[in-house]
Amino acid sequence: MTEQTTEAVAEELHDVRLTVNGASYDVRVPARRLLSDALRHDIGLTGTHVGCEHGVCGACTILLDGAPTRSCLLLTVSADGREVTTVEGLTERDGSLGPVQQAFKDCHGLQCGFCTPGFLTTITAGLRDNPDPSEAEARDMIGGNLCRCTGYANIVAAVLRAAELGAEAEPA
Repeated sequence: MTEQTTEAVAEELHDVRLTVNGASYDVRVPARRLLSDALRHDIGLTGTHVGCEHGVCGACTILLDGAPTRSCLLLTVSADGREVTTVEGLTERDGSLGPVQQAFKDCHGLQCGFCTPGFLTTITAGLRDNPDPSEAEARDMIGGNLCRCTGYANIVAAVLRAAELGAEAEPA
């Protein structure tokens, strides 16, 4: 019988600089580290949820340079030097709820809340691009996000309410 030794193979780490919710972060991550994992485990922002790990459900959606992006499909090294906005970055500077968050509260747009961060980031970008959506456009806006608890009616109502709140906040 021969003696076998097992050596742990050290995975090469990569230095990545991210701007997350306006703050700069330098992280050392393995090449295979997903952005969703880096946000949660390396940076400590746990608002981004991982649902399906296949980019299908939308729970992990963040804004990457302003565009809705599935963080469970993106390697952290691919986000080097980029601007990331998570659900934690959607609050107002004074800590109050942002318009999309307030609309979700007003319209009871969440139940268990697991999918909510992905909806909030997706809708934030959608309303930036289309600040006055019709109901059909609101439904289309959230088409890539899944919720197992609701029938989507309250979420669509929240999109329309967030558009109203955004219009009210604009200077005349």
